[in-house]
Amino acid sequence: MNIEGKLLANRYDIIKKIGNGGMATVYKAEDKILKRNVAIKILRDEFTTDEEFIKRFEGEAQAAARLAHANIVSIYDVGVEGDLYYIVMELIQGKTLKEIILEEHGPLPWKWSVNVAIQIASALEMAHKNNIVHRDIKPHNIIITEDGVAKVTDFGIAKAVSNSTITAFGTTIGSVHYFSPEHARGGFTDAKSDIYSLGVVMYEMVTGRVPFDADTPVSVALKHMQEDPEEPIEINPKVPYAVNQIIMKALQKESNFRYQTATEMLVDLKKALKNPDDDFVEEGYDPTALTQTIDTSMYRGMEEDEEYIDEQGKKQGKFKQFIKKHKVLSSVIGLIILFALSLGGTIFALNITNPPEAEMPNVVGMSKEEAQKEIENVKLKFEVDKEEYNKDVPEGFIISQDPSYIENYNKVKQGSTVKVIVSKGQEKTTVPKVVGMEKEEAIKALEEANLKVEVIEETSKKVEEGYVISQETDANAEAFAGDTVKIHVSTGTGIKQVIMASVIGQKEADAKSTLENLGLKVSISYEENSSKDNGIVLKQSIDTGKEIDEGTTVTITVNKLAEMKSVGVSVNVKSLLKGDIYEAATSTGNNTTSTEKPVKKVKVKVVVGTDTIYSQTVEASQTNISAGTTKGTGTKEIKVYIDDVLKNQGQINYSNMTTYTAE
Repeated sequence: MNIEGKLLANRYDIIKKIGNGGMATVYKAEDKILKRNVAIKILRDEFTTDEEFIKRFEGEAQAAARLAHANIVSIYDVGVEGDLYYIVMELIQGKTLKEIILEEHGPLPWKWSVNVAIQIASALEMAHKNNIVHRDIKPHNIIITEDGVAKVTDFGIAKAVSNSTITAFGTTIGSVHYFSPEHARGGFTDAKSDIYSLGVVMYEMVTGRVPFDADTPVSVALKHMQEDPEEPIEINPKVPYAVNQIIMKALQKESNFRYQTATEMLVDLKKALKNPDDDFVEEGYDPTALTQTIDTSMYRGMEEDEEYIDEQGKKQGKFKQFIKKHKVLSSVIGLIILFALSLGGTIFALNITNPPEAEMPNVVGMSKEEAQKEIENVKLKFEVDKEEYNKDVPEGFIISQDPSYIENYNKVKQGSTVKVIVSKGQEKTTVPKVVGMEKEEAIKALEEANLKVEVIEETSKKVEEGYVISQETDANAEAFAGDTVKIHVSTGTGIKQVIMASVIGQKEADAKSTLENLGLKVSISYEENSSKDNGIVLKQSIDTGKEIDEGTTVTITVNKLAEMKSVGVSVNVKSLLKGDIYEAATSTGNNTTSTEKPVKKVKVKVVVGTDTIYSQTVEASQTNISAGTTKGTGTKEIKVYIDDVLKNQGQINYSNMTTYTAE
């Protein structure tokens, strides 16, 4: 079923699926009321048809929602809409411990592993004190945040599954690799079962493998019940002695030989960090065993005291015969009987002088008034130890109690004092302005305001490296203590700086290669300079030696001379003189005669632009004098002089002319 885009409970906007598990599908969603992202677990269809499971699930999930601990994923809401049963939880950014183990492909560092185990044990301590047993502790249910904090998830859902059924459509719920022996055999499970599972998790962290593995779940379960694991120190010699002993004690098959509480295990784990090679881990014992069993088969039948004939011919009972033959043993038996009588008398005296016991109630989550009434009703004393802020427990309600309530172990003497911590509700604070501050200064300011900080680094051309660019929660806004404020911190431009090189005088291709090798972009423009070689860089847009960003565009100006072309020049001298070389006609009588003057010499000069390309004296009757050729580009002015008098003026176009004729 795809529910992406659905609005659940008219409050939770489903964004996308982020995970899949044996019991639920996990989605990222936005809480429209509180304006925050959350994780929502939607139970798989096979569970929603089991009425017993649903009933247990709702009760256990609501109980787990009361847990407030740094190492427990917070549960915000539990509900049902149609056939969708869901849990709304804290959204954690990180990886599961199982993913980390698989990525490492071998043992994790023992100190890191012990630190993680301490956090898990601390979470279990809190849960067990509140009468909640997880029953499915495994690396898959432990998330390691980006800050290295271990978060235990699936409290409540795991217990509901375990109590309801261990199979669904033939598949074992949870992972049998982490089951305690009593869980594997389907027996009673309690807080010590969680401790066994934590021992398996520690074993896997420090060795890179689980203590028992086989081809089938049934075979694995049998190994948990029947076989002893290979000690971690034999697999990984880097495991310290104390850490090895802690794991082996947690993995005892008989629950009474394990750590009896998470608190006991927590104490030893903390010792192991300081003194990893010391021998301080005590062997497990059965606290309920007041005496030990001895073999009494040798005494059977003696109570009848059958008769026999002694050496003097006297009748004696068999018991008397035994006493006579075994005087030393008889003395020992006598002492045992005397000790038993003495112990019985002592116990009898204690029972007379000690006050009766009371069943201590679980008042965590109750209002202060309700808690006081419950405690005093069973003849215990109620005392408020202190009041403190708590974001998950409403004001006036009980956060914790001492002594703690532990399932199946709640007998206390009447008249004992039960101390409670009462919630003052969630503490509020004002978000300080940190924009423009240096990063460490900003973090300090936010932490002093009881806020958490998430630093997001980004490049900036305007803000110096290490200073706050912006904050996602407005300055002076009201927030709850413990909320996270995201700040954006500059890492500088993030762009490599380069020194501008000089490429003036280089060939176009060489200049382009030089600049591109520096990581710069190149733009080329052209202009004509007849005094410079063709194809040579005349100018660059950025001065030599200047520090600039990698990727900057540099414009270079390249000399591009137009191609020179030749144009021939021809002069029609006779036409330009227009008959000035002939005399006028003369008349004699009725006859008209015309007399031509002798041929005249003239000076012809041709100037193109500023250059004189022809200057000679020729006969005035010439009609086609070749004045040579001119080379150039574009257009140039041409002038033709005869005897220093301008006779012709025009333009030579080198691109489309081959000959210019002056006439």
